[in-house]
Order: sequence, then C-alpha cells, then structure tokens
Amino acid sequence: MSLWKNMLSYLSGAAGRKKGQQSGSPSYSSAAPVTVTLESALQLSAVWSCVRLISESVGSLPIKIYKVLPTGERVLDKEHPLSILFSGRVNRWQTAIEFMETMTYQLVLLGNSYAYKQRDSSGKIIGLVPLMSQQMQVELLDDGSVVYRYNGDNGTIVYSSESIWHNKLFGNGVIGLSPLDFARNSIGIGSAAEMSVGKIYKNGGKPSGVLTIDKLLTEEQRKQIKGNFSELAEGNNDRLFVLEADMKFQQVSLSPNDIELLASRRFQIEDIARFFGVPSVLINDTSAGTTWGSGIQQIVQGFYKLGLRPYLERYEASMRANLLDMKERTIYEFEFDFNALLRPDLAERIKMGKEAVTGGLMAPNEFRATEGWKPQDGGDKLFMQQQMTPIDMLPIQGGNNANQQTQS
Repeated sequence: MSLWKNMLSYLSGAAGRKKGQQSGSPSYSSAAPVTVTLESALQLSAVWSCVRLISESVGSLPIKIYKVLPTGERVLDKEHPLSILFSGRVNRWQTAIEFMETMTYQLVLLGNSYAYKQRDSSGKIIGLVPLMSQQMQVELLDDGSVVYRYNGDNGTIVYSSESIWHNKLFGNGVIGLSPLDFARNSIGIGSAAEMSVGKIYKNGGKPSGVLTIDKLLTEEQRKQIKGNFSELAEGNNDRLFVLEADMKFQQVSLSPNDIELLASRRFQIEDIARFFGVPSVLINDTSAGTTWGSGIQQIVQGFYKLGLRPYLERYEASMRANLLDMKERTIYEFEFDFNALLRPDLAERIKMGKEAVTGGLMAPNEFRATEGWKPQDGGDKLFMQQQMTPIDMLPIQGGNNANQQTQS
C-alpha cells in the first residue's frame, strides 16, 4: 500500500495530477498575451500545418499485423480480426485513415488520445471509437488501477482500463504532457500578432493618435471634433482632412515596422514548429533562402526518422499491449508500413530492384509484386550475376594460346 501512496505523491506533483485532469498543466511565470484554447491555437497556420502534417502522415501509413513463427520468421496475417478492422472501417463513422488522423491529432496537441474498445459477445474487439481528450479525466486508484471518467453529453461515464485504448506522450507514465499547454505562451504571442495584423488592415493601416489644439474646448466641441476626425485613425476611408486653428495630429501607436511585426511572426513559426518537432521548412517557411536547396531530402528523411518514427513506435507498442490479449502478445506484432513514406521515384526503385535481383537478395517476382506488376514464369528463383572470376580461371584466347603452344 505504501508503494502506491509514494507513486500517487509523485504523480500529484508538477508533472501531473492524480485526478481531474487529462494531462499535466504547467505553471507559468507570465500570462499569455491572449487566451489560448484548442480552437484558437488551430487558427494559427503554423499550429494547423504541424498538426495536419503529422496526423495525415501517420494516418496514411498502412497498419500490418505479422505472426511470429517459432523459427523467428514473420508472416503477414491478413485474416486476423484486427488486420481486417484496420483495413476497412474502424467504427461506423470512420475509415482506418480517418480514425488514426483523429487519434494522432489529439495526441499531438493534447499529449493523450483515447478510444473505446467495442467488443462482441466473445470479447474480441470489433470496433474502436475515439473519445475527445479534453473531456477525459484519468484517475489512479489506491490499488494501482486506472479508471477513465468521460464527460459526455449524457453525463459522466466511468470506464475501466480494459475498455479504453490510451496513447500518451512522455509524462509521468499515467498521463502524457500536453504540448498545447506548454506552448501556451508561444502560441499566445502568435495569436496576438495575428490579431494586431487584423486590426491594422481593418483600419486601413492607420495608426492611432491624438489631435492637439492650442485652446480649451467645451465638452460639446470635443465630441464634435472627435466625430468629425475619427476616421484619421479608424476605418478604411481615405478622404482628405483639413486641420484648422493650429490643430495637429500626433501618432501615438507604434507602426508595424517599429515593432518588427513581420520578423516576430516569422520567429513564431519557427518556435511553434520546434514545439511539435517539425522542421519549419516542411510547413512552408521559406524565410531561409537556401533551405530548399540540396539538403531538403535530408531534412525530410530526418523528420521521418526523428519526428514521425517515435509516434509510430509508440503506437505499435501500445497496440500490442492494449489491443491483443495476453496469449497473442507473444505471437503477433503490429507494424506501420513506413516504406510508403520513404519510397523513392520509379527510376530509383528500378535501380534498387535490379541490384537486389542480380545480387541474389530478391527474386524477380518479389520485386514485381512491390510494384503491383504481374508475376512471370520462372521469376520465383533467386539469381546471382557472376562478374568476379579468379585470374587463373580465365580462358586463354588468341595469341596467348598460340604462344603457349609454341613454347611447349
């Protein structure tokens, strides 16, 4: 009992809470410029692009289930119920692609994603229904078990851990930390910059200011002058104003150039992309002139390996631990077909296939199958192109042969 109390004490600290939150919320030294919500964050193009890029990339990858034989060989099992599930509709509303996009979008933004396991009478999973992370509360009980409280339209529903497929980013082990929470200040600055740009364009780019007059005015005169000359700083009208009686207009607000608004917005793109682990060039940040040069392929490859691969590894381990029963976990493995993302162009694929076939690593029909081509007779054999021959095994031809006969 004391062990769980110690764990609960740890989990109730700054990294997370025992109850009442779906993810840990950081404490801030300063308030964000504007209120940040999931909806307001997605209105920023940098946030939208990062979340869309990761979610659509993960959702587009086929999910395969392999059976591991006693010999260690892995065989693709297309007849497994989960293999059939992930090749069609995962629930009555979503295909496998749409489902994985929803799960990943929640995971990327909020650090946690949840799905309810629909089972048949025998206990087999026949469907997965995503549950919104913001409506979920995770509670660690004194005995070490975890329960999930989902606040839906029909009230609160309590689920056991056996009924929920929970994916989480790094955190305290029970709940994942929310990137949206920790990126709150950066996203708030970006939102505030967007609002400033909107106000500038709404007012036709006019800065706010004051009218100065060298005499004392009555209340009625102030109202009249304010009404007559309000368009100096408001609205889109560009009519000519004539200022009389030593009246002067003095700007009091900073211009976009003065506050370096453009540079600030560019920096926020990089800062937000950094939170989501996405190279800014992949969300169309072209501020660096040489970024789209010869190194773009290396950038993409690096993002696939360091940005996407951790999500895929996390899913594969979670599927095996949470979607299979105890006996199946030692037999089956999940794997995303990552080659679909790294697939080169046709000319490069043919070159690689030729090397694999002539090197005896792949039968011709195996390569044809990867391209969706029909098999050919005799194409199931392995071939080896012999090019290296010892010198003393080379045939003697022409003059060399005649010389040897003369000498003999």
